[in-house]
Amino acid sequence: MSVKPAVRDVSPSNAVIEAVAAREDTDSTNLDVPLFEAVDPEALNDLVRTADAGSDRSPLRIEFTYYGYDVSVSADGSVDVSADR
Repeated sequence: MSVKPAVRDVSPSNAVIEAVAAREDTDSTNLDVPLFEAVDPEALNDLVRTADAGSDRSPLRIEFTYYGYDVSVSADGSVDVSADR
């Protein structure tokens, strides 16, 4: 499942939470594992914001496991969530 936040006001960390909640078919408030147990949400947001500002470096892709899913966040803010099985 791939998600790209439709609204630029949605932070990458919130996009991850929403994407995982969608995979779980539940509301994001029902996820009982906080995102910070997998990744530092502020660092994630800062990295994506900095990379999206337009640099000549290699494309940014941050990968981690959260709530039993492999999560990948790209510099453009898109979030991919796939089963970690």
